[in-house]
Amino acid sequence: MHLTLRERERLDIFNAAQLARRRLTRGQRLNAPEAVALVCDEILELAWDGLSLAQVVEFARLVVTPGQLREGVAELVPHLQVEALFPHGTSLVAVDQPFGAPSPGGPGAHAVAGGEIELNAGRPAWTTTVRNPGPLPVHVSSHFPFAEVNGALEFDREIARGARLNIPAGTSATFDPGATREVELIALALPAVPSDHQGDT
Repeated sequence: MHLTLRERERLDIFNAAQLARRRLTRGQRLNAPEAVALVCDEILELAWDGLSLAQVVEFARLVVTPGQLREGVAELVPHLQVEALFPHGTSLVAVDQPFGAPSPGGPGAHAVAGGEIELNAGRPAWTTTVRNPGPLPVHVSSHFPFAEVNGALEFDREIARGARLNIPAGTSATFDPGATREVELIALALPAVPSDHQGDT
């Protein structure tokens, strides 16, 4: 049997989710990989069954309760994303706090200084107008190359080349059906070239 990489990944998620289900049946608490696999497995099946993106996200937060997790898992996984195949095509399903709100002082907590930080200070930024003429909302995550987003969106893709949305990392923007909105784009950051390789050809 020949499987694509995507099909193999789907089976890996299913197997990890089955392990999580067995451990829950025995009254064991789940670690982060097990909990993530279980939620992703449910998301993929709900999408396959034809639920809307909003319904899938809502249900995803109910799959695993905080009492079924080992200590620190909610803090370790504040955000979850998985590409799911819906009847209309593939969409990125993004779930904030899939295991509930983390403890403010728990593992991985951040102590943030006061004041404000300018987002992407000093980086070139420009705006473009985007229209979604289709019947479904389109969600675009923060670091996805904007020129390559869902073909259902209408905008000047040439001026969007080499850019992403100028929004905080880990967030996304929604383009509602029939709506037109202006967005700000920012140049993608290129990886730093080690000094001993600069000038190589």
